[in-house]
Amino acid sequence: MQDEKFDAIVVGAGPAGIAAAITMAKAGLNVVVLEKGEKPGSKNVMGGILYRHNLEEVVGDAWKEAPVERPMIEEQRWFMTDQAALRLLGHKNFRHREHPNSFSVLRARFDPWFAAKAEEAGAFVINETVVESLIVRDGRVVGVTTGREGDLFADAVVVCEGIGLGMRLLERAGLKKPIRANQAAIAVKEIMALDPEKIEDRFNCEPGEGCAVECYGDATLGKSGFMFIYTNKDTLSVGGGVLVSDYNGGVVSSRDVGRVNHGIVSPNEMLEHFKNHPAIKPLLKGAETVEYVAKMIPEAGYRAMPKLYGNGYLVCGDAAMMANPVHREGSNLAMASGRMAGETVIQAKELGDFSEQTLSRYKGRIDNSWIAKDMRKYNDAVTLLEQNPDLLGKYPGLLDSALDEFFRVDGVSKRDKQRKVLRMFRKEGGLGFLIDNVKAAIALGFLPP
Repeated sequence: MQDEKFDAIVVGAGPAGIAAAITMAKAGLNVVVLEKGEKPGSKNVMGGILYRHNLEEVVGDAWKEAPVERPMIEEQRWFMTDQAALRLLGHKNFRHREHPNSFSVLRARFDPWFAAKAEEAGAFVINETVVESLIVRDGRVVGVTTGREGDLFADAVVVCEGIGLGMRLLERAGLKKPIRANQAAIAVKEIMALDPEKIEDRFNCEPGEGCAVECYGDATLGKSGFMFIYTNKDTLSVGGGVLVSDYNGGVVSSRDVGRVNHGIVSPNEMLEHFKNHPAIKPLLKGAETVEYVAKMIPEAGYRAMPKLYGNGYLVCGDAAMMANPVHREGSNLAMASGRMAGETVIQAKELGDFSEQTLSRYKGRIDNSWIAKDMRKYNDAVTLLEQNPDLLGKYPGLLDSALDEFFRVDGVSKRDKQRKVLRMFRKEGGLGFLIDNVKAAIALGFLPP
């Protein structure tokens, strides 16, 4: 193996890497995928939502065979205070029974199946192989150095690593700037076993169907991020994350508006806080934690994306900082970018030219696709939350107080209650409330800039 040269080496057997490998292998290219885990999925982590459209683009009708958990029929979004859960957004879509848009997945089950599709197409998948560095000669990436297989060479290296510590090949090669603390989130997740009938009863699901619950505000101690519960067949995926920079301070929760936390709240403490919220605890009653995982997730927007191509290499998925935290999308950007990278390498093979100029066609594909359009659209969303902590701290609490006052039956007329609520908003929110929410509407794409 050490002396063989490949058409392409893919680093990482996640959604991006396997999508790239399948695309290239189907075209007859000699492709090897290097995965550090014992098997695909053993080291891979994501929240747990997979989108059918992007999987279908890679494997066609074979998506129907994929070991997914439940089709997501309902999505709920809650804004939380310490004493309330405001279910402001929700959608139960019965169209998804026949034509699913997304599924809950467990990577330990899905990834081996997906990698097997790459092997069926003709790619080699080598597990338990850590890529230590890129081999760069005369300004061109020509291969990789591994601890197990030695040096491997290829015309193109497709980098699909994550962004966690120890997975910084591009940085070590001087091809990418280090990630800053406000450009990535630390996400944690527990897989909690629960009887399927209890899952369906508690989340109001029909047998086999699923629900996604995403929570903001006090769920993350008022920090920039969200927590979630995704229903699987016989487990729940419970987790969430916030910016790395947020662990060093910020508004603690709606009950502590105006107070600053100068200590560090660990990801595990934040998860335990969420699990014990009075709106969440009953949903998890009797569930037993069977797995705990953590991951770093890119959340910095279009401007933080590194150069996606160069002489002999392309960058996809998380390594390319491709994520849309507003819509909690990541696996779809990974698969789509991997497929586009594979298509670019196929063209380069046909031309016999793996230069930077030829591989720049990948950037053109990305820029002309929905990936770049969405990342540009939400480029400032995370920065907005980071710089305006009231959006997830003070304002949900203000809305909770207003609703509690208005709907409380206590002998006070509704007209008097309305006046009291308006005074409350003027005193606690004022002009800043209006300005901050207009900023949020612009950053989230609801209003033009």
